[in-house]
Amino acid sequence: MANKYTYNIWRRKTASAQVKLFEGKGKDTINGKNASEYISRADLFDVVYSPLKACKAKDNFYFEVAIAGSGVSAQAEAIRHGLARSLAELDEGFKKVLKAAGFLTRDARKVERKKPGRHKARKAMQWSKR
Repeated sequence: MANKYTYNIWRRKTASAQVKLFEGKGKDTINGKNASEYISRADLFDVVYSPLKACKAKDNFYFEVAIAGSGVSAQAEAIRHGLARSLAELDEGFKKVLKAAGFLTRDARKVERKKPGRHKARKAMQWSKR
């Protein structure tokens, strides 16, 4: 196992990903499983690997991720954000590519809390004039 790695924690909704990015060849693991086993949907697989593909560095790095919370889509986006931040720390050239692709910007949208006296966060009771 390689000793040198870049470590980042990033979030999306309520998912938080702890990403260790290693230089060299190795297996990509998420929560101790192979990445292809953990991520079953092809579109989310592309989301996770998009920072590495944008930097043309898929063969030069591998990662270990510990992730918890939220759903599969938010988890994939949290992993993507963590990988992008780790790559940006390694090389200034990567940072320019990732910034242009929009991978370094955190998506701050979260579920709005339910308000008292309402059905949901914004849905009000039914109102009748007469």
